Amino acid sequence: MNSTRVEWFVSAPRPNVFRALLDARSVRTWMVPDGMTSRVHEFDPRVGGRFRISLTYDVPGMAGKTSAHTDTFHGRFVRLVPDAEVVQSVEFETENPDLCGEMTITYSLSSERGGTRVIARHENLPRGLSPDDNELGFRMSLAKLADLAEHTESDTPPD
Repeated sequence: MNSTRVEWFVSAPRPNVFRALLDARSVRTWMVPDGMTSRVHEFDPRVGGRFRISLTYDVPGMAGKTSAHTDTFHGRFVRLVPDAEVVQSVEFETENPDLCGEMTITYSLSSERGGTRVIARHENLPRGLSPDDNELGFRMSLAKLADLAEHTESDTPPD
């Protein structure tokens, strides 16, 4: 089973990070690797709630998983633990059997001095998805998540 695991420190309290994981406008901003744009079609952040997102390459010539230049995926929220964990079940919308199958994405949040440690795991990657490319995209997205959460006002005093 292919998987990736990325850790990222965010200089913001856990509630800021948790909100960014569950807000559609925030997701459109951070859950997109460099060189792509995001469109959130559906987003219902509750256990059992569904989401559907498309990522489109900005550069011509890059092949998408769903269409010529776009990766579209859908899924549902499996588990939500306030300010601590988000678990999602995700599938690409594709005809390519090497990219089919249900994946699990887990974001675990823990307090650290001065902010939040995010551990992001992407499990059960389809055989046609490179773990190295997945990790690179995950890192790009988590950097954007950190930037967004660090520049969001907080209701919680720093740790």
